[in-house]
Amino acid sequence: MVISTDDKWIRYLSESYVGKTHDYTLLKSIFPFKEDWFSEIEVRVDLGYQGFATDYVCKKAIIPHKKPKNKELTEQQIKENTEKAKERIYVEHTIGGMKKYHFLANRLR
Repeated sequence: MVISTDDKWIRYLSESYVGKTHDYTLLKSIFPFKEDWFSEIEVRVDLGYQGFATDYVCKKAIIPHKKPKNKELTEQQIKENTEKAKERIYVEHTIGGMKKYHFLANRLR
C-alpha cells in the first residue's frame, strides 16, 4: 500500500503482503478506525477502498462511482470518474516509478 501526494512524494509504503489480501482490509489493519489518521487531508482512493468515506474521517474522500450490477453508469457519473482519474494519475505514476527502479521487488542495501 502506497500513500503519496500529488507531487509524487511517497508518505507511506507498507510492507509487502503475500496472497489475496484485500486493499481495504490492509488499510484497516494498518490504520485502525480509532485514531484520526486522515482528518486534515483530502484522500483519493480507487474502488478497492469502497467504504473508506463511511469508516474514516477525512477532509474529503474522492472515490470513483462503482458500476451497479446489471446496469450502466450515467453520463454524469462517467464524466465524474474521468475527472477523478485525471487527479489520481499522479499516484499511479508514483507507483510506476517505484516499480521502474525495482523498489518493490528487490531488497535495498
